[in-house]
Amino acid sequence: IFWIRHKVTFITKVIFFIFIFYQTMRKILITISTLFILNINAQDILPLKERAEFINKLQKDRFNNLLPKLMEKTGIDMWVLIAREYNEDPIIKTMLPPTWLNARRTTIVVFSLDQKTKEFESVAIARYAFGENIPSIWNKEEQPNQWQALSDYIISKNPENIGINTSSYEPLADGLSKYHYDQLYNVLPLKFQKRITSAEDLSIAWIETRTELEMTVYSQLVEISSAIIREAFSTQVITPGITTTDDVVWWMREKVLELGLDTWFHPSVDVQRMDDSDLYAFDGLSKFDIIQPGDLIHCDFGITYLTLNTDTQELGYILKPGETKAPDYLVSAMKDGNRVQDIFTNNFKYGATGNEILKKSLEEGRAEGLRPSIYTHPLGTYGHSAGTTLGMWDSQGGVPFTGDHPLQYNTAYAIELNTTVYIPQWKKDVRIMLEVPGFFGEDGFRYIKGRQTELLLVGPKQAGLDD
Repeated sequence: IFWIRHKVTFITKVIFFIFIFYQTMRKILITISTLFILNINAQDILPLKERAEFINKLQKDRFNNLLPKLMEKTGIDMWVLIAREYNEDPIIKTMLPPTWLNARRTTIVVFSLDQKTKEFESVAIARYAFGENIPSIWNKEEQPNQWQALSDYIISKNPENIGINTSSYEPLADGLSKYHYDQLYNVLPLKFQKRITSAEDLSIAWIETRTELEMTVYSQLVEISSAIIREAFSTQVITPGITTTDDVVWWMREKVLELGLDTWFHPSVDVQRMDDSDLYAFDGLSKFDIIQPGDLIHCDFGITYLTLNTDTQELGYILKPGETKAPDYLVSAMKDGNRVQDIFTNNFKYGATGNEILKKSLEEGRAEGLRPSIYTHPLGTYGHSAGTTLGMWDSQGGVPFTGDHPLQYNTAYAIELNTTVYIPQWKKDVRIMLEVPGFFGEDGFRYIKGRQTELLLVGPKQAGLDD
């Protein structure tokens, strides 16, 4: 009896230690795999000094190569931008040197293009050079009046038109203050006052157009954003039954801060599940939900890096004990979401308006028995950027003004949409909400760094380990 008891005790201890060893190794492997996924991308995030050098290079390319083409295309001879410290024109913000966090004093930048000779010049009528790319030509000792110096320069160039940033519908193109407009208008001779015109088309083109150099880094930016989501939607962050959706939101904010990046909006995380709760966040309490096994989890997340922005929504599934994959009905619902994406992006055509593409896509989706909703927006130097708007969540019949803007080449978009799917097992509708950055060029549409086609699985199987 003593021998049997001794053997049982020994075997029990061995099993216990094997279990502890397994659990420890599982956690270590999950940690290593998750960190490795993120560090592949995070290791290439530039230090601040190198970011500044790259941004200078990027801006020089935009000023010298892109802007003259846009001015020629929109017929603007001279573009005058005026801003004050802490009250920057949105266009000026996209041009600020990387060592400037704000405009300085009254900052005046002028771009001029001779439509015949194609001679292009960029100058600052300001106390300081506008970074490394735009020199200041104002000598305060010779001409103490900054506004008169601006007038003298305009007269010397004798432009046929003088573009200013005013717009009736596009806020990013409406940055000139009333005070600055009055100062400019009153200092000019009468014949030049008559040449003042809105630079609305040029402002929108400047904001929406992406350069080849920008696109070389955009894919890395999108991958960094997705890597953060993959880590957030893992057992490194989520403990089902304990972690709240708001906990995940703040983890994402902290991770972005840790990487030395910025978010351009506060993230959101929400769940849909088999109960009587309302759809996505409309119950007013969803952001405080405790994440449970069996939940369909969703996030909306975007970061800023090297003057560009991402805007991404992805979906995950919280595995129940014993599960190694998501239920077939959710896998099928995800495919419906991808199908709506395909229908939508296949309708991207140069010169077509956002409202035309929206209408055609919704009709085609509904004809296939889908229940789509499309609310895609331009993406780039601003998250909600200027350019072609393709629906809003509360404007599925079209969007005035911005929805009438024709689709242009070399533009980026947050392909944001959803489709509603009835889940018989849950006896309710769910929304498959997706958003992924894409690019439209002369070769057509492409996703900048692919798209999500499978649900992210939160549980032991995510690292390829058995329960």
